[in-house]
Amino acid sequence: MTWVFNAPLVSLSVDNTVERSKVLWEAEDLGGMTEDNNRLPVPVVILVFLTVVTAFLTTIPLWGQRPTAAIYVDYIKAMDTPEIQSIQETQGDDAAMKRIVEINKGSPFNAQQGRHPVSMDDLRVIKPQIEEIMKLPDVDLKDYTVVGPEVKIANFEGNYRPNGKRERQQPWWDKGYTIDLFYLTMFFLGVTVTVKRLPPYQWQPRHHDSDPRHGDRRHNV
Repeated sequence: MTWVFNAPLVSLSVDNTVERSKVLWEAEDLGGMTEDNNRLPVPVVILVFLTVVTAFLTTIPLWGQRPTAAIYVDYIKAMDTPEIQSIQETQGDDAAMKRIVEINKGSPFNAQQGRHPVSMDDLRVIKPQIEEIMKLPDVDLKDYTVVGPEVKIANFEGNYRPNGKRERQQPWWDKGYTIDLFYLTMFFLGVTVTVKRLPPYQWQPRHHDSDPRHGDRRHNV
């Protein structure tokens, strides 16, 4: 069971272990369904890699964040400006909403605003709710989630602030994601180690050609 690491991409076993594995492989008939010692095709490896990376990138908690009241505050403030009201009267809601988005292109919440677009009707519904929340002392609008037509305190429970209030903001990383990465890493590491303990792929079994039992089940001899 000695391990060698001088050529980890070829084999992790010493020569005598490799030779014993070859003998065992030749002696087993595996129920008549013999297995060759071929490499996993490179396109399959690339496909698995892309599948895993894509799955993790699209489910990372950062991208699953819900819209908070904070990202719409500047939109709401812009609604009451003479410019926006004039556009509403002359060109309609869609043009006014488009102009509000243009005005806030430099907002620190620009990315979230892009992922959670709203219409002028949406703003009319959430505007009075957000304005009421803003009247509260020491309020952080990032603690409030916009769920459809309602603005609610988020159900996350983070650390306590100096003022005694608890953070209610979705973290960009969570424990579930850490657990996913742990098990996925252990799976690929386990498969790789198992494969590299087998004889190198350059060797191919001859399926009993050199075995005097010639295909008889080893355990029946």
